[in-house]
Amino acid sequence: MIRVLMVDDQQLIRAGLRMLCDAQPDLEVVGEAGDGREAVTLAERLVPDLIVMDLRMPGLDGITATGRILAARPAARVLVLTTFGDDDHLYPALTAGACGFLLKDASPEELLDGIRRAAAGESPFSPEVLRRLVHRAV
Repeated sequence: MIRVLMVDDQQLIRAGLRMLCDAQPDLEVVGEAGDGREAVTLAERLVPDLIVMDLRMPGLDGITATGRILAARPAARVLVLTTFGDDDHLYPALTAGACGFLLKDASPEELLDGIRRAAAGESPFSPEVLRRLVHRAV
């Protein structure tokens, strides 16, 4: 069972993600956070296998929260799920320690696959983000 913490400032997004994950026999949403501060607290208290992290939130943003979570629990896995796939969000998230980066326009199947892959130690990326990473590396 993969224990997941959902972090997004929009309650409707969190509810949809919870419904999607709760329908899967191998996923359990153990908590939800509406901002980065709450994410840091819940990650420490609930010890999830994977944190699905939005980036742009009021108060403490997802990049800073990712860094704080991983400083306290280096083995934790943080998968970014965001609307913003630009370099100004991508590279700081990766520098903070995110293991993957998915865009919110991903299909439910792509998101579930990304969650499973991230929990298994892989690094899932949305195809357009991965193309940009490869292009920049060449």
